[in-house]
Amino acid sequence: MTSKDILFTHIKAAQKGDQTAYHYLLNLYWNDVYLFLQSKISNDSIDAEDITIITFSKAFDKIESYDDTFSFKTWLFTIAKNLLIDEFRKKKNPTISIGSNNKEVYQLFDNNPSPEDKIIIEQNLAELKRNIKQLKPKYQQVINFRYFQEMSYQEIATALSEPINNVKVKLLRAKKLLAEIITNPNVKK
Repeated sequence: MTSKDILFTHIKAAQKGDQTAYHYLLNLYWNDVYLFLQSKISNDSIDAEDITIITFSKAFDKIESYDDTFSFKTWLFTIAKNLLIDEFRKKKNPTISIGSNNKEVYQLFDNNPSPEDKIIIEQNLAELKRNIKQLKPKYQQVINFRYFQEMSYQEIATALSEPINNVKVKLLRAKKLLAEIITNPNVKK
């Protein structure tokens, strides 16, 4: 069996929901996607890791739509690139400033939230924390480590005494379950 045949077998198994196949694909392509993203966002490893996780989450959610006439790696890179573009668009928050002679107009980017934004963020954070508490403790823990304590994957792996790939998969599952709770609040996970 060639490496291409092995890859195709794992993709087909993942399309049927096989967790081992997901794990294989994640291990096989994680570094490629991560390094691609890191090179595009000025070596920001935290953003690159986050977008890499989201890339695999979206890819696994939509894996049945994968067209095998294209390279799986290219398909993943396309998803990553589109997520990166979305992230850049979200971060743009232009503000107009007029110079002292009223003839010069400057476009500044204000990243500071308004007072109204701060209230909305606090309310959303409180709701998010309530939703996180509905997860199993092992998933609450990885979410807490990653997003509230801002620990790297390696730091989380060390804290949990688990391999880094297990941490990545656990975080991926935790985010999927959290998304289900948010979209369907009556379901316990």
